[in-house]
Amino acid sequence: MKYTALVLVMTESQVTYKTIGVIYSEHVIAEETPIQPAYAKGCRGWVEIFPEYEEGLRDLEGFSHIYLIYHLNRSKSAKLIVKPFLQDVERGVFATRAPNRPNAIGLSIVELVRREGNILYLDSVDILDDTPLLDIKPYTAKFDLVETHRNGWQDEVSEETARQRGKRGFSG
Repeated sequence: MKYTALVLVMTESQVTYKTIGVIYSEHVIAEETPIQPAYAKGCRGWVEIFPEYEEGLRDLEGFSHIYLIYHLNRSKSAKLIVKPFLQDVERGVFATRAPNRPNAIGLSIVELVRREGNILYLDSVDILDDTPLLDIKPYTAKFDLVETHRNGWQDEVSEETARQRGKRGFSG
């Protein structure tokens, strides 16, 4: 599938994003896709960057992890109240990482295994196959690693429950 531009309408203004590539993974069924990279170790995938953006990949292979910012092209209508995968309690969408958001933008930190030209090979991919990529940013502990003091409702979820529910139907 060839992606061109995505248009997100926000009140009276319009924001346009250009797709810079496509994310490919083994995940084709949403219900069998891990919900976060933390539960997707061993889930391989790759990104194909469109040739006109390949030059922007220079020096990226020096980073072990990268942020992928993508369009949740299969999400349904936005809901402001959702039940997160880790709990059976309704929460505000902005206190979750649920995909049915007012702006269907996804964010994942994945491991960059290697780069070959315009192809990035990845691990810990929690993204559905054939997802349009909007941007890439390097993850760096110098800027991004923070010690949290509050984790909201997620502090109520045991690690065992999170691990079990986080993998969803993925059998890997």
